[in-house]
Amino acid sequence: MKVIIPLAGKGSRMRPHTHTKAKPLLHIAGRPMMSYILDEVMKLKPTGIYFATGHLKEQVEAYINKNYDFNAVFIEQKVKDGTAGAINMFKDVADDEPILIIFVDTLFDCDMSILTDLREDGILWAKEVEDYQRFGVMVTDKNGILTKIVEKPTEPVSKLANIGLYYIKNPKVMFECIKELYDKNMKTKGEYYLTDAFQMMVEKGQKLKVVEVEGWYDCGKPETTLETSRVMLQKREDALKKKKLDPITGGKNATIENSVIIPPCAIEEGVVVKDSIIGPYVSIASGTKIERSVLADSMISADAELKNVVCTHSIIGEGAKVERSPKKLNVGDHSELDLS
Repeated sequence: MKVIIPLAGKGSRMRPHTHTKAKPLLHIAGRPMMSYILDEVMKLKPTGIYFATGHLKEQVEAYINKNYDFNAVFIEQKVKDGTAGAINMFKDVADDEPILIIFVDTLFDCDMSILTDLREDGILWAKEVEDYQRFGVMVTDKNGILTKIVEKPTEPVSKLANIGLYYIKNPKVMFECIKELYDKNMKTKGEYYLTDAFQMMVEKGQKLKVVEVEGWYDCGKPETTLETSRVMLQKREDALKKKKLDPITGGKNATIENSVIIPPCAIEEGVVVKDSIIGPYVSIASGTKIERSVLADSMISADAELKNVVCTHSIIGEGAKVERSPKKLNVGDHSELDLS
């Protein structure tokens, strides 16, 4: 099996943080978002992992090459012509091996063991949602086989939201359909959509099974990223407790003085916390210094400095300096905020 991971997007809904940091490298519960995906991918022992890169591609490539020992293939998507365009860059690697496609805007819990005995031509994973109007949804027959994909429906034709995780047994058929999209200039909202290629596959007789994931955690915008952070922090704490490890202990060379840490929290190496109350649901990246502050439900990036800050539901960028803040913040990298 080969794996294709598109990473070319700018992450515009996560600005200002994605002006200076590639979105897949934003930390969620003490780890880069991308690490959750790659760690699961490695368990599948793929024969090749291919990345469609773009915005801040040097950061992504450096992180992967430093932290993983597989031979990654990076291709820059210079023409941003849609999700089908990102996948189409890898048409030359298509052979008889299946392809797993993963978009990293979200994290998910799903059982990949079902791939072993799959009889259908592929799987599109989905999650049932109430606000179906916000998503592309998948309509199925009584056997769970895809019949059509509807983008942001106004009527509840389906509540199974497309989460951006796909397994295709015969990728040559998929690439033939993508080629047909280009040949016929079949665009949706000015772009070539991968889901339109899937629709074409269905019309050509391919049976694509729709499978619901156990959990789906959105990292597309600040408020949903904070929600995902809460989930992953709780999962982290549960895992540490299962191993009988202290979930409150900070990372290597972390200093916690005269402070209260309310779990779940993730405190990375080199963090200094003094005279503060931290938690619940706070992640603090490496090298950050916090003094005389009260933080809850927040994500603090690396090398930030916070003094006399009381805030919740906040995201503080890398190297930011904040003093005497209001209760809620969204501060980008290397910013300075002093309300004294």
